[in-house]
Amino acid sequence: MSFLREITHYTLLHTRRTSFTSNHVGSDNRCYFHLRSKSVLSLYKTNQPPPLPSCSSMEGHNQNLNQLLFTSSEPAEKYSRELEVAVGAVQMACLLCQTVQESLISKHNDHVQFKDDKSPVTIADWSVQAIVSWILSKSFGDNDISIVAEEDAQALSKSDSRGLLEEVVKRVNQCLSEAPRFKLKGPEFSLRTSDVLEAIGRCNSTGGPIGRYWVLDPVDGTLGFVRGDQYAVALALIEDGEVVLGVLGCPNYPMRKEWLSYSNGYRKIISMVSESISESWNDKGCVIYAKKGSGKAFMQPLLRGDKKLEWPDSSSRQIQVSTIDNPTLATFCEPVEKANSSHSFTAGLAYSIGLRNQPLRVYSMVKYAAIARGDAEVFMKFARAGYKEKIWDHAAGVIIIHEAGGMVTDAGGQPLDFSRGVFLEGLDRGIVACSGGILHEKIIRAIDASWNSSSL
Repeated sequence: MSFLREITHYTLLHTRRTSFTSNHVGSDNRCYFHLRSKSVLSLYKTNQPPPLPSCSSMEGHNQNLNQLLFTSSEPAEKYSRELEVAVGAVQMACLLCQTVQESLISKHNDHVQFKDDKSPVTIADWSVQAIVSWILSKSFGDNDISIVAEEDAQALSKSDSRGLLEEVVKRVNQCLSEAPRFKLKGPEFSLRTSDVLEAIGRCNSTGGPIGRYWVLDPVDGTLGFVRGDQYAVALALIEDGEVVLGVLGCPNYPMRKEWLSYSNGYRKIISMVSESISESWNDKGCVIYAKKGSGKAFMQPLLRGDKKLEWPDSSSRQIQVSTIDNPTLATFCEPVEKANSSHSFTAGLAYSIGLRNQPLRVYSMVKYAAIARGDAEVFMKFARAGYKEKIWDHAAGVIIIHEAGGMVTDAGGQPLDFSRGVFLEGLDRGIVACSGGILHEKIIRAIDASWNSSSL
């Protein structure tokens, strides 16, 4: 105990690639780090490093005994303006996505194209990217904004895409006219075609270890979006390679876990015949957000009708990860698509560690939201050979889980590295997100035991 008391006099500093995995407690501003036996611990006083106490005596102790406490050095107001703008922009984007998705389903129109990698892209992808880019640039200054995003303007600029481009410009202006509802300033005049293309093209940053840049996935899970199912609008802010805030808009994410087992279309049909369901929050979607060092993550409902966004939002409520650490009671998520992940390997891992519940297969970063909200305990993804994970598919979800009390690492137990460009370079085999350290350790051990026999 004297060792733990001594620690509280120091500020814990950790580099990007240490072996610490954060488990932030949502009730206050304190953060806990699970100490793995391979970890290198650096404890610094205000100005000079003290002698390092031996950590060997802590090996083998249970999770409670090897938690190290530090007080967050992040001021409470830091990133507050950025978070307010980001939440407003994502709320706006979700509103646009909902109208586009309804149009795609009801009219079966041709506003869907396929990129070189055969993944779909819709008018919602380009429209959301234009809106978020424009809002960020006007809120923080054109010259001060750097954005990494998934889409580019080349396909829209082709002569045979004129109709598609006109539809994007129309959607963008319709959405931006609603900006005051979201505590954002809209344009004085409608954006021209050139303005929309410029906003989309502005998202050309390649990230890196230095500076501040936003990371946007305008419609994460486009295949789910096209099919009328789950998708997410994901926006994160990275500063010197570290994710400092994240916002996930989940327009079709029901508020009750059991509804995730049914398609979005089925939920809508049931809500039409059941007044109690249609008046509940089940089918209204949500926005989930967090910022670095707060130890808290929050969820608010999507705006409906003529309601205006409040900030701070009285309808927001704090969320936390599940307290379940028994594998037989836990639920794990995995991607729906088989093209870039191995269901057979994750199924084998799940069985080996005792996960017996039916896996929750969900499109997009909604999987991260499910863990942060306590609807699931484990998310595992192991890409097939040749596939490289992109930072926009994970940045927002990672910080939200961390601040909600969970942990996200690669399969070697290392934090994901967002400092090396568009891709998650140096990723050890796959990604493991968990609600807590006990499940995480079991999964890491199971991966080590099974990997050499896998075909990945």
